Amino acid sequence: MRTATPIKKRRRQSGKGALVIVAAMLVGSALIRLGDGAGHAFALAPDKIQTSQLEAAPLPRECESSDDLKQMLEAFKAREDRIERQEAELRDRLQALKIADREIDQKLADLKAAEDRLRETIKVAESASKNDLDRLTKVYESMKPKQAAALFEQMDPNFAAGFLGRMRPEAAALIMAGLSPEAAHSFSVVLAGRNANVPRE
Repeated sequence: MRTATPIKKRRRQSGKGALVIVAAMLVGSALIRLGDGAGHAFALAPDKIQTSQLEAAPLPRECESSDDLKQMLEAFKAREDRIERQEAELRDRLQALKIADREIDQKLADLKAAEDRLRETIKVAESASKNDLDRLTKVYESMKPKQAAALFEQMDPNFAAGFLGRMRPEAAALIMAGLSPEAAHSFSVVLAGRNANVPRE
C-alpha cells in the first residue's frame, strides 16, 4: 500500500507537467498568431500614417517678396532697361557710321575720278599748248627775218624771248639782227635771266 502512493503522486506530477507544457504551447501559439497580426498591423500602419499626413498637409502659400527683394528686382530691371537703351543707341551710331563711311568712300571715289579727269585735261591742254607753241615757233622761223623782227618789236619782251628760246639758234640770230638795239637788249636780258637761278653744281 505504501508503494502505491508514491507512484500515483508521480503520475499526477507528470500529468501536471504535461498540462503545463501543453498550456505553454497554446499560449506560445496564441502569442505567435498575435505577433503575426501585430506585424501586419505595424507594416500597414506607416502607409496609413503617411497617407493621413499627406492628406492633412496644408497647401504651400505663394512666396511673398520682401521690400528689399522688390527693390533689388526693380534695380535689376532699371539696369536692364538702361543697357538695352545704350545698346540701341550704339546700334544707331554704328549704322550712322556705316552710312557715313559709304558716303565718304563715294565722295573719295568721285574726287579721284574728278582728279583723273582734271589731270587728263591738263595733260591734253599742255600737249595742245605745246603743239600750238611748236607750230607758232615754226611759223616765225619760216618767216623772213625782217618781217619776224617787226612782229617781235611789238611783243612783250618775256613773250618774245620765249619764242626766241624755242627757235633754232640760226633763225633766232637772224631775227635778233633785225631788231632795234633796245629790243634786242631787252630780249637778251630776259633770255639770260631765265637760267640765272639754275644751280651750277
